[in-house]
Amino acid sequence: MSTIPVNGMVHHQTTLELEPNDLFDYSKRSQWLRAAVLGATDGLVSTASLMMGIGAIKKDIKAMILIGFAGLVAGACSMAIGEFVSVYSQLDVEVAQMKRDFNRRDDVEAEVDGLPNPWQAAAASALAFSLGAMVPLLAASFIQPYKVRIIVVGAAVTMALAIFGWLGAALGRAPAIKSSIRVVVGGWIAMAITFGLTKLIGTKGLH
Repeated sequence: MSTIPVNGMVHHQTTLELEPNDLFDYSKRSQWLRAAVLGATDGLVSTASLMMGIGAIKKDIKAMILIGFAGLVAGACSMAIGEFVSVYSQLDVEVAQMKRDFNRRDDVEAEVDGLPNPWQAAAASALAFSLGAMVPLLAASFIQPYKVRIIVVGAAVTMALAIFGWLGAALGRAPAIKSSIRVVVGGWIAMAITFGLTKLIGTKGLH
């Protein structure tokens, strides 16, 4: 609280004291945080959905593990290639802009360290996807009974989705509960749709 004299009268002015953490710009984390959280969540949901889908028509544990592993490899490669192409396009745009700025003004210094790295982005996306995909794979790998395996996979995926949602919100200083609920519900919907449609086509559509 501070006082300011105005025309002989004293007016009180309230000043906000910011905590050290509040001075940090959390939007700077948005790019890598978004890529990491989305990559892990995609790996988790897509792999679990594939495993649930094949589990709807085939109770063999080998089939479920194989389809999950194939989804992990294909998804990680797809994420890496997509992120590489996207970031490389961004790099080309930024380099071209730097060249134009340099040609207009001789005193412009190129900030090469701040340029995006396509290889780093591709590796991070592939790793994040793989880590997420490993959750349902590990949950199903050592459980032979079909019903127990489905329940365990569903529980493991739900817990991991809640953690991913909370982690993304916590690092970005966003509401954690809403984020976790949103991610969990989205994952459930994806798995339910995949399980239901595969069950429908497998039992009726292929006869």
